[in-house]
Amino acid sequence: TTSRNVCVFLVATYTDGQPTESATWFCKWLEEAANDFRFGKTYLKGLRYAVFGLGNSVYVDHYNTVGRNIDRWLWMLSASRIMTRGEGDCNVAQSRHGSIEADFEAWKAKFLNQLQALCRGEKKSCSGKCKKGKCKSLGKHSKESSDHEHSASEHENTEAEELFETSSEEEADAEEAGGTNSVVDVEDLGNVMNHMKKAKVLQSSMETVMLNNFVYQSMGFGYQLLQGKIHGLICFLFSGYKLIGSHSGVKLCRWTKSMLRGRGGCYKHTFYGIESHRCMEATPSLACANKCVFCWRHHTNPVGTEWRWKMDQPEMILQEAIENHQNMIRRFKGVPGVKADRFEEAMTAKHCALSLVGEPIMYPEINRFVKLLHQHSISSFLVTNAQFPDEIRNLEPVTQLYVSVDSSTKESLKRIDRPLFKDFWQRFLDSLKALSEKQQRTVYRLTLVKAWNVDELKAYADLIALGKPDFIEVKGVTYCGESSASNLTMANVPWHEEVVHFVRELADLIPDYEIACEHEHSNCLLVAHKKFKINGEWCTWINYDRFQELVQEYERSGGSKTFTAADYTARTPHWALFGSRERGFDPLHVRYQRKRKARDVSGC
Repeated sequence: TTSRNVCVFLVATYTDGQPTESATWFCKWLEEAANDFRFGKTYLKGLRYAVFGLGNSVYVDHYNTVGRNIDRWLWMLSASRIMTRGEGDCNVAQSRHGSIEADFEAWKAKFLNQLQALCRGEKKSCSGKCKKGKCKSLGKHSKESSDHEHSASEHENTEAEELFETSSEEEADAEEAGGTNSVVDVEDLGNVMNHMKKAKVLQSSMETVMLNNFVYQSMGFGYQLLQGKIHGLICFLFSGYKLIGSHSGVKLCRWTKSMLRGRGGCYKHTFYGIESHRCMEATPSLACANKCVFCWRHHTNPVGTEWRWKMDQPEMILQEAIENHQNMIRRFKGVPGVKADRFEEAMTAKHCALSLVGEPIMYPEINRFVKLLHQHSISSFLVTNAQFPDEIRNLEPVTQLYVSVDSSTKESLKRIDRPLFKDFWQRFLDSLKALSEKQQRTVYRLTLVKAWNVDELKAYADLIALGKPDFIEVKGVTYCGESSASNLTMANVPWHEEVVHFVRELADLIPDYEIACEHEHSNCLLVAHKKFKINGEWCTWINYDRFQELVQEYERSGGSKTFTAADYTARTPHWALFGSRERGFDPLHVRYQRKRKARDVSGC
């Protein structure tokens, strides 16, 4: 506290407003010091500091709690803040500068300027007693020039207050008691807004490049982004993604490209007989109600617990999804290795994996969208994160309905999925109950994360008894590289034999199920209910033509003529079965071994 150093705190808010593990002890010590009379209110007098907090505004009750607390506790112990606290927001829809990285860069630029000013002796550190926008600290210049310096200080602090949150609750109370001097001068508003606009335009320019030449569909998008609104187009940035309207997207799966070349299909080809080169990966809702630690989208998509976006019609979404999908397929015409017959077939989508990103079932017109898929003779594979039980109950028949079961206990689900709903566990259980009421094919999707969720076999068996799924997919987590959104590493990825061992032990606890199929390349196995083992042969594949007939009859009868999963099964080929020599790789295809290190980890 007696040195000339400046202490900078970069702190993140984690689950339930708690600090990260590395900061837990410090936060506890600082809080106790700030509230313990034995330390005294001047314990840190002389310490100069700055705080930048990292959080996500979707978690309203805990947004940047740790950063705000540390700032307040330091202030209570008479430390001197050299500039206003900065707050970075992971929620791209609400971030002041379009991303948490941009929020930090804006704060950092001001911080470095403040350090330079302190080094030159032009300004003393803030005493913490100044009113909003009216810093009373003066530099070493003569008294005659102090008015000019004070004017510059006013402008800088006013601008900072506009860009960042105020510092602490105690100071806010003092400001209210002190009068109305914190009002921004009219002539300063232009400079403040100009600074914000430049930051937004710069970020928007970078995003435009990342959007892979995507053209914004309305000029209003830039304005809405500038204002921090989330009613219009969503800023969802992934290279190769094609955005549709305000809330939808489509992307070409790596397995589509693989099967175009005859290099093998995805696990859905092995387990259910889809033609991977004719599968369209899409979503009518980019938003999600979870922030899973293994999300391969690195949480760039928006999150929320309810529908808040400008809604596009399902007819438009499907039409543009098909057009974008076809345009992406056309790029492979003439590419070495692409088979001509596969290319022609791929131009007509036959399957739709509603698992691209987000929570498709949140879309208010999901039933109309699914019906449109079926009218186009496109099968539907819909994935949900088990947080919307009512929507699951109200869902019309789909070819196959998935529920992600990422953990089997309340504590580990909270740690892995990081759900937004406070009643997430009850919603999770109710979703599984809703799934058990479905007559068409249902699937549990288990993603194994080593050291996180692989030791809860009995609890998994209990959840299977609750939801009674037709199938259980067990897959090792895919490592998607380093990300500020997750601390997973390659050490959390289980080997295929470890996944097999887990599935064997799980199968022993669920007598109505057996291991049916394997796709070694995807580190994935399929456990199926014994009712799909007909006359000693597994029938996990789908008769897609029969499904289309059944769903059309269902629609014509107004829903009175129902059908079940058993009505559209097909025999599973030997090469797809667990224990086969091929281990799930179609013998009609040629296995391709990558020579380069970079890997495309996208896929449905």
